[in-house]
Amino acid sequence: MALSAWVRTRDGWAVPHAVVTVTDMTGTQILRAEADAEGAVRDDSHLEPGSYTAIVTAVGYAPAASTALVTASGRAELGHVVLGRQAGVELPPPGPWTIDPVHSSVEAVAQHLGLSSVHGRFTDFGGRIDIAEDAGKSRVEAVIRAASVDTGNDMRDDHLRSPDFLDAERCPEITYHSTGLSPAGPDRWTVHGELTLHGVVRPVDLDLAYLGTGPDAWGGVRAAFRATTELRREDFSMNYNQVVRAGIAAVGATLKVSLDIQAVQGETLPQM
Repeated sequence: MALSAWVRTRDGWAVPHAVVTVTDMTGTQILRAEADAEGAVRDDSHLEPGSYTAIVTAVGYAPAASTALVTASGRAELGHVVLGRQAGVELPPPGPWTIDPVHSSVEAVAQHLGLSSVHGRFTDFGGRIDIAEDAGKSRVEAVIRAASVDTGNDMRDDHLRSPDFLDAERCPEITYHSTGLSPAGPDRWTVHGELTLHGVVRPVDLDLAYLGTGPDAWGGVRAAFRATTELRREDFSMNYNQVVRAGIAAVGATLKVSLDIQAVQGETLPQM
């Protein structure tokens, strides 16, 4: 195979039907190949050994260029090519957007026994995103029901709902209210806000990637986002710290939180 590449977004998703154009040092096009549905580019055309320029393009993405070195075997491997969305500081059109919990997820990962990770999610949540004409004034509000935590183990989930951790009976809601938004690079934003968890309010920033906007099957328009942050349990007075041996805690002090969000344009969700 003369040319191979895998075209991905910044968040690791395939970019189907991206186009790779290869030119020689005079600017003459030597090869043109299209990625498949998995973002893979494979072409068996013969290339003479030497240095070439490879330009990868896709609708809605900024082009990426790199040098392709063809070896004596006639092969050029571009590896993973990452494309950023065009006009990377864009956000969805201004107005209200309603979070669709059916097509979204809120997940957290904690270290367990210093060896492995426990993955959990919340199944009951909702919220709203208001995109302003001045993007920096956009706002996010979200509510999560603490009792909806699910790690796949009933005994562990009951413990997480107890006063040792979420204290879901006394503090039934986890809330997040943004206080500002600032660009952090291509397709990237930092959401500044306040998180209320376990009855404690702390400033928390979210690292946000805007993944794009498009029509859905119900006649609406959707926008997709991915956000991540890290929380320390002790910052929210969750100080349970059973030590099992040699100073190793049963549950790690840090939570890695990730949110994959789809939001529907408008103040209500469609009937599905």
